[in-house]
Amino acid sequence: MIRNAALGSAATLITGTLAASLLLAPSASAAPASYDNGAAESVGVQIAAARAARSGIEWKDCPADWGFAAPIQCGWVKVPLDYRKPFGKTIDLAVDRAVSTGTKDERQGALVYNPGGPGGSGMRFPKRTTTNSPLWVNTAKAYDFVGFDPRGVGHSAPISCIDPQEFVKAPKADPVPDSVADKNAQRKLAADYADGCKARSGEMLPFMTTPNAARDLDVIRAALGEKKLNFLGVSYGTYMGGVYATLFPTHVRRMIVDSVVNPDQSNIWYEANLGQDVAFQMRWNDWEDWVAKNDNVFHIGDTRAKVEAKWLQLRAQAKAKPLGGTVGPNELLGFFQKAPYYDSSWVPTAQAFAAWVAGDEKPLIEANTPDMSDIQGNISAENGNAVYTAVECADAKWPTSWTKWDRDNTKLNEKYPFLTWSNAWMNLPCATWKSKQYNPIEVGAKRGTIAPVLIVQSERDAATPYEGGVELHRRLAGSRLITEQNAGSHGVTSLVNPCINTRVDTYLLTGKVDAQDVKCGPHATPVAPAPAAAKSLTKSAASDLPAREELPAVR
Repeated sequence: MIRNAALGSAATLITGTLAASLLLAPSASAAPASYDNGAAESVGVQIAAARAARSGIEWKDCPADWGFAAPIQCGWVKVPLDYRKPFGKTIDLAVDRAVSTGTKDERQGALVYNPGGPGGSGMRFPKRTTTNSPLWVNTAKAYDFVGFDPRGVGHSAPISCIDPQEFVKAPKADPVPDSVADKNAQRKLAADYADGCKARSGEMLPFMTTPNAARDLDVIRAALGEKKLNFLGVSYGTYMGGVYATLFPTHVRRMIVDSVVNPDQSNIWYEANLGQDVAFQMRWNDWEDWVAKNDNVFHIGDTRAKVEAKWLQLRAQAKAKPLGGTVGPNELLGFFQKAPYYDSSWVPTAQAFAAWVAGDEKPLIEANTPDMSDIQGNISAENGNAVYTAVECADAKWPTSWTKWDRDNTKLNEKYPFLTWSNAWMNLPCATWKSKQYNPIEVGAKRGTIAPVLIVQSERDAATPYEGGVELHRRLAGSRLITEQNAGSHGVTSLVNPCINTRVDTYLLTGKVDAQDVKCGPHATPVAPAPAAAKSLTKSAASDLPAREELPAVR
């Protein structure tokens, strides 16, 4: 009796909620069939969005320990854990905002941001308003800047796979194997990590998918009171945006995707990581060429070959005897890979390297030794890695044959040794994943169903190779592609390049895009300090690197 009555009430509520959701926003046009985009999910997200629209967000001062001072405000948005069960278990997503700085007439709504990952938090985005970030002053007049922690991240039902203090301990094994025994040891670590994810976060794992993150994004849109979404996604955030555009094409008002993941189903995610290995080697070579060109400053080597020889010497020395007892090849790679990621890291990375060449290990030790007393920082680092693994392992079916992994990565490592084995071990838990793995969604939107999307991509991007921007452009009808030529920094919209910056502003403020795709010249190449200034090689070499939240990386 009670069970039947409950079902009857639910049925009535579903009917009313769907009607409300149709009034709230244009209904999504039929999206391509995908792994978990059946009728149940479609209905579930409409119910959740309508519920969120009624509830809104109760904005308050942020908790003191979150690090976001007034006028930034924080709140929560409730979403279903499983969109097939919208009346079942829910989780709370943390959101924050800085209200627009312009007049009432200038305001155009909320601009929601995701920096990448998977596993990155967007909660620092509102600081671009409160710090008057020069590239975003015009946009800040028109939009509330809204950040959020995606499901599983930070304050939003965070997941974990291993004790954070164990996760950050150093030194770890050299990722480049010398023997079958080394490979087997890494295989065991990966399998144990997968088991740890299941043990510590098993309930969340089946629902840690990009389509669910996109559905969460639509619920956030509704909770903000927006009929359509304004979105800026960087790196993995571009895949989230592409999936959103597929599932909710008529809900898109303005969307910028910057440094694009190739959304082709065959690329998600095993092939994507192999492609990174090639692109990282290209950009590592670019950095070494730049270091060699500035040998009068850094004194590491005046050719790429000489710089590479010093790098290999450093690795070998740290392998034989970790610097400071904590910094081995694995830790060095974590530090040095920032250079191929971001041009802003070229100088500080080279300075720390130069200090070692000159006989001073201190900058490398200080930059790479974990702070075991930073409990919250270590929790955040472990959480970011857990979410990265959970999302990529759930989004797609990964090869389970070690023979395939070994063959593919051994072959790649011959020509592209910088990142190949490190990347392989990071993703290997997906080969023994203990939760459901799906088939990737077929990303795409037809002409007439979606507003123009602006795609920004550099030609020599390491984390998201250029082909990704071209492929998403092909799949989103009416989109426009801005190519930054002969450049490779990841996250183009955060760089000073007037050819790009003015077009980003114009698009966000007016919705206008160029009549055709645009090619822009590169932003300014990093300038090495004067030789005299370069002698001051202290901890600043590490502290000058961008903060983690500004490192949007598919890694």
